[in-house]
Amino acid sequence: MKTKAAVLYQMGQQPPYKQSSPLVIEELELEGPGPGEVLVELRGAGLCHSDLSVIDGSRPRVMPMVLGHEASGIVREVGKNVHEFAEGDHVVFSFMPVCGHCVPCASGRGALCENGTHSNTEGTLLSGARRFKNATGEPFYHHLGVSAFSQFTVAAQESLVKIDPEVSLTKAAIFGCAVMTGLGAVFNTAQVAPGYSVAVFGMGGVGLSAVMGAKAAGAYPVIAIDLLDAKLKLAKEVGASHTINASKEDVVSAIRDLTHGGAVYTFESVGHERVLLQAYDATARGGTTVAIGLPHPSKMFSVPAVSIVGQERTIKGSYMGSSVPRRDIPRYISMYLAGMLPVDLLHTHTLKLDEINMGFDRLAVADAVRQVITFD
Repeated sequence: MKTKAAVLYQMGQQPPYKQSSPLVIEELELEGPGPGEVLVELRGAGLCHSDLSVIDGSRPRVMPMVLGHEASGIVREVGKNVHEFAEGDHVVFSFMPVCGHCVPCASGRGALCENGTHSNTEGTLLSGARRFKNATGEPFYHHLGVSAFSQFTVAAQESLVKIDPEVSLTKAAIFGCAVMTGLGAVFNTAQVAPGYSVAVFGMGGVGLSAVMGAKAAGAYPVIAIDLLDAKLKLAKEVGASHTINASKEDVVSAIRDLTHGGAVYTFESVGHERVLLQAYDATARGGTTVAIGLPHPSKMFSVPAVSIVGQERTIKGSYMGSSVPRRDIPRYISMYLAGMLPVDLLHTHTLKLDEINMGFDRLAVADAVRQVITFD
C-alpha cells in the first residue's frame, strides 16, 4: 500500500528547518505485516527532542529513515502469529520493542531489552525487516521500531500496547514517550515515597510528566526548574509546589534553602551534563540523582568520588522510565482518566504532517511542550 511519510535523508542540516527542510514529505510503498507484525493507521504522533537529536545529528542513526517514535493509532491488519491484537484495536507504541526473552526482559527490565536495542540501532523491526520502500524499491529504515511520521506503519507486536478506546488517540500518543518516561522515572526508577522532597530540572514534556508523577506520589515539596517563566507557570499547573528560574537564581542554593539541605530526589530531564551536575549538587546526603535526559555521546559527567561513599549518594540512569510498557502505559492512562494526571496540559500544538519542519523549529527554541501531528 502507499503511505505519505516524513523522511530524513541527511542529519545535521541547519535551522530554521522550515527553510532547510530536513524532513521530506513523500509517498512511499509500505509492505504488509510479516509474521508477528501489525499494520497500524497512525492517529497521533508527538514531536520529541529525541527526534530533534536525530535531525541535528547529536543522536546518529542510519539513513534514510522514516522518523518519529511517540505515537498512537488503530490496528488495520495483523500478520501471522499475532494473537494479542485484532483489527480495530486502539494502540500506543513503545519505542523499545520488548522481546520478552532476553535476560533484561526476563528480569522485568524491558526498557533494556537486548534484542530491541539491537534492532533499534540497526533501524529495523524486531525481526530485522524493513517495510518502507520508494518507487524504485530502495528500502528505508525504521525509527525505534515505530516510524510515527507516516499515515500508516508496520511494527512488531512487541512494540504495541493495547489501550482503552475511551481515551483520545491524540492525547494517547503522548503516553508513548513523554508520560511513560517522566512518570516511570518517578515510580519505577526512583520509587519516590510520600513526603519526600523532589526537584525536577527541565520542563519539557518529560520533566513536566515527572512533576505530575511526583505530585501523584505524594512528594513535597515538588520543585520545578527551568529557564523560561512560561514553562514554570505550566509546571505549577501540573503539580509543582515551587518553581525556580535558573536564569535568575542560584539553583543549587535555592533548592537547598527550600529543602533544608537538598532534595531527596532530583531528576535531570534536559540531557546536559552541566545540568546533571547541578542536580547532583542539589541532592541531599543519602539522596538519589536520576538522569533522564540523553546528553550528547561525547559529553562526560564528573563528581567528587568521595561524595558517593561519604554521603551515601546514588546516581541512577532512567531509560524509558525503567518501564514495562504493557504494564505501565495502561496504568498511567487509567490515572489520567481518573483525573490524577493533567496530561492535556502537555499538548500545546496540533500539526499536519506537512507542517513538521516548522514544528521542529518551534521545539528547537523551546516554544512548545508536545506538538502532536494528526492524520485525520
